[in-house]
Amino acid sequence: MLAVERRLTSPLVEPASIEKVFEVDRHLGAAISGLVSDARTLIDLARVECQNHRFTYDEPLRVESLTQALCDIAMSFGEGGGGDKRVKMSRPFGVSLLLAGYDARKGPQLFHTDPSGTYVSYDAHAIGSGAEGAVAVLREKYSKTMTLEQAKALVTRVLADTMEEKLSDVNFEMVTVTKAEGYRLVKAAELAPLIARAMAEAAAESA
Repeated sequence: MLAVERRLTSPLVEPASIEKVFEVDRHLGAAISGLVSDARTLIDLARVECQNHRFTYDEPLRVESLTQALCDIAMSFGEGGGGDKRVKMSRPFGVSLLLAGYDARKGPQLFHTDPSGTYVSYDAHAIGSGAEGAVAVLREKYSKTMTLEQAKALVTRVLADTMEEKLSDVNFEMVTVTKAEGYRLVKAAELAPLIARAMAEAAAESA
């Protein structure tokens, strides 16, 4: 699963226009931190990779294979005629990605990529301005035996503790990627009780 903060820099901004999490394929999503324009370029390339693989092999692309392909692209900047012919970059991509998906063979997968083209596999991870605090909470409370509902509650609490603004269904977005449903956006009506629980727990602990 992936959860992101929509940071609203002005009350005039339409929240739905701020995209921080993207569907890459039916079995795979991505959350971003950094330059949105660079992220869109990589997401578009990722979607093409996934569709080409489905067309050629009639199966979904493995999450790690896609991650490796994107990191190869990230390392090909400044190569002139070499590198990936679909993208011409004179500088590194200024974005980190969290790629989450479900593999038929390996099950749930989560990978973090950085602008250097390095990627690492995680059970749980966070990126962005509040990543240090979020990772500390995940390290303490995450368990591999968690149910999806428990994971939703934990991630909501992590954002409630680390976001500068008060958590709401306007500045908070969550998606799940499961074997049964694939990529699915969690609706605002489902977020409301999760947010209320996280805020109540935080208030009780600070009392």
